[in-house]
Amino acid sequence: MYIDSHCHINFPELASRMPEVLAKMAENRVTHALCVSVDLPDFPSVLALAEQYPHIYASVGVHPDYEDTLEPTVAQLVELAEHPKIVAIGETGLDYYRLEGDLEWQRERFRTHIRASRETRKPLIIHTRAASADTIRIMREEGAGTQDGGVAGVMHCFTESLEVAEAAIEMGFYISFSGIFTFKSAKDLQAVARAVPLDRILIETDSPYLAPVPFRGKMNEPGYVAHVAEYIATLKEVPLREVADRTTENFFNLFQHAKA
Repeated sequence: MYIDSHCHINFPELASRMPEVLAKMAENRVTHALCVSVDLPDFPSVLALAEQYPHIYASVGVHPDYEDTLEPTVAQLVELAEHPKIVAIGETGLDYYRLEGDLEWQRERFRTHIRASRETRKPLIIHTRAASADTIRIMREEGAGTQDGGVAGVMHCFTESLEVAEAAIEMGFYISFSGIFTFKSAKDLQAVARAVPLDRILIETDSPYLAPVPFRGKMNEPGYVAHVAEYIATLKEVPLREVADRTTENFFNLFQHAKA
């Protein structure tokens, strides 16, 4: 079986097709999915799906790309994360690719999420793009990960170097690969995936975006995470069953508030 460790099925393009989306998951033996929050105004739709479906989990957090939105506080995140179907804090992190100028607000928002993770003992879902040095620095300064009494987390939709992956793994984090690394142009990322130990890997779709080969260019959905697993098995030259079993085990080891 497979688990989609990061998706956005509350987004309208997938929410409007929910019966079909869930059927495709079942058809492809995707037994669970984590629907990830990107801002507080839309958080109720994320939580509603997790409350409605036993095999859907949720997170709470505000994405670094969302500049003009309600800014979370540690207290807010902690309170919202008390719900039993909330298994993680995020997604959070830094993104210097789309936004320019003074991005100190992004860094402060990231620190807020790390502090909420430490208080709730629920893992972080981290997004980083064109900001890896500051991401790792702030993680260390705020005690993200297991080294300073915190909890583990995941570097989601990973596209960075092996050095960044190793720094995160040293802090107790998992590395999650999406459909991006199945693209022919992603040779460097494929080399990273070969090097990351299987016991540190999660798989995801980040749907409705970034559909893996052979669905590239189409709308993505959780059922397609099986193709990410297949590509990992090919790269690492291990049985697909081993990838499925290990990434599922990794998911529940990380998200300990999720029930199998």
